[in-house]
Amino acid sequence: MRLLRKEKLLFWAGIGLGLYHLLIVSGVIAVSTMPMRLTHVMFAFSILFILKPATPKLDGSAANTVMSLGLIAATISASWWMLTRWKAIAFSGGLTETGDFYAGAVLVAVVFEAARRGVGLILAVITLVFFSYPFLSPYLPGVLYGRGYGFERIVLFLTTDTQGIYGIPVGVAATYIIVFTIFGALLSGLGAGDFFFQVSVRLTRGMRAASAKSAVMFSALIGMVSGSAAGNVAVTGVVTIPVMKREGYAPHQAGAIEAVASTGGQLMPPVMGAAAFIMAEIVGVPYTSVMATALLPALLFFGSAFAVVHLQGIKNGITASPENQADGRSIGQVLLQGIPFMAAFGILIALMLKGYSPFKASLWAMAVLIGSVIVQRRGIDRELLGKIASGVSEGGRSVVTISAACAAAGIISGILGITGLGSKIALLIDVASNGSLFLALFFTMITSIILGMGLPTTAAYLILATVVAPALVKLGVPVLSAHFFVFYYGCISTITPPVALAAYVAGGIADANINKVGWTAASYAVTSFVLPFAFIFGPGLVMQGTVLDIVTAWVTGFAGIAAISIAVIGCLYQPISPLLRIVAGASGLALLFQSPFTALAGAAAFIALILFEKSRAPAQT
Repeated sequence: MRLLRKEKLLFWAGIGLGLYHLLIVSGVIAVSTMPMRLTHVMFAFSILFILKPATPKLDGSAANTVMSLGLIAATISASWWMLTRWKAIAFSGGLTETGDFYAGAVLVAVVFEAARRGVGLILAVITLVFFSYPFLSPYLPGVLYGRGYGFERIVLFLTTDTQGIYGIPVGVAATYIIVFTIFGALLSGLGAGDFFFQVSVRLTRGMRAASAKSAVMFSALIGMVSGSAAGNVAVTGVVTIPVMKREGYAPHQAGAIEAVASTGGQLMPPVMGAAAFIMAEIVGVPYTSVMATALLPALLFFGSAFAVVHLQGIKNGITASPENQADGRSIGQVLLQGIPFMAAFGILIALMLKGYSPFKASLWAMAVLIGSVIVQRRGIDRELLGKIASGVSEGGRSVVTISAACAAAGIISGILGITGLGSKIALLIDVASNGSLFLALFFTMITSIILGMGLPTTAAYLILATVVAPALVKLGVPVLSAHFFVFYYGCISTITPPVALAAYVAGGIADANINKVGWTAASYAVTSFVLPFAFIFGPGLVMQGTVLDIVTAWVTGFAGIAAISIAVIGCLYQPISPLLRIVAGASGLALLFQSPFTALAGAAAFIALILFEKSRAPAQT
């Protein structure tokens, strides 16, 4: 009974949070920036403390209920104080009183606990390390030395200004992200998942390794609206992994393929997960620019995934499968049933290309989606209203953990700004690389993967955007390219051992060793570790430069990922020798790094490899 009451409370709280923000972004109600962010954090954290227990062991216990209610009361009280004080503080030029400090201290403590419950201990610890820096800096050596700040000064800066907890990340969560989580939840609730799956299996029917290819396609489509690699695996993996195992993939291979495909969904426009909207706001560019930058790298990612599963299928002796996962409908019937989803995506993309803000475009897309479903069902009934209400509630609840990550990132960003630590980190990377852009990128990659371990993509990107990306900008890398570089590594950290969240979820579903799944997924996605370097040195890969640069990038990019896939799997028409794997890998790298000399050399070596292998196995072509 208690569980039912909790679920009902969360359902209505989710609806309340979702409707509140839909009314704000639609312009029905007008709320200033600071009050909107304050109320968002207040409502989101209150839901989070109901949704997430203090520890799994305490879930459902009286102790957990008391702690959670205490945190909710603290959150609401401190937030309400700030709501009554923000205007006086702003209009007085920042003059505060004792009560502001006490309320701020409570809010900082609440953010740490929300980050721990909602995202994990790793984020809470990283945030605490940065929060401690102003108090420890007078005792640190070398470039990390600082004059230090008092506890009260730091708390007030972080809680009474829009450069701390209530900064850009929380603002994005309260506008862009919540609208898109509701949009994604409505799509799922109204049947988009089944539509995507049926389209995927029909497009890959009759192919070698059809189940794995449909898994890649299905996960890419779902990943565009889910924003979570591990969550995407949990949704799609239960369908795709068993089928891949039946087709002939080893359990760890099936799990790895699903983990890689689910990770790539966050890189695929038009909806790339929460982190992409935050990137657009931080960098100060239209979201369409982020989409354009992401397009070719995303296609290369999935091109690589298709090549890997095809070649692994050849190596495993898998042929075209007679198993048909499709239902009895024709492709025309499936597409007709999917008109609401195609119309919603169509209007979303069209409006963003016309210059509408992402959240305005998504509001219209939701209206088109619901209107199309009503027309298709020829009316509104209780079932449809229930699905719409569930979608709004699920979308509202989905944003609370993202909001916790955004608030924690606000603390990190605020500390970097007030202490100058951001400039010091950039200086450290510059000194360690001795002015070499390649070494600076390499150190940034390692830092990005380490900081991203165990964190969802949004939390990983928020930390990387505030800590690491500015260092690349100071070395002359364009701002958007620098942020996309760390965003990319933040995404693939979910399949990078030793902490590979997406691979662990896939391993559990596949009943395989999770570490083996993680290392296999990392090897399958090895192209992804190279691509960010390639688009820094070859801007055509991110749709920058002349038309010739962009066309050349497309051609050499797809050839390069094919060659690297051959090197990773060790198979073309048949298994190849270690020496030829080295040749394939070298030619792929040469093709990806866009200089004319390396591209020609890589193309020549790759063509020679294909002709040689074709001559050895003419019957298998």
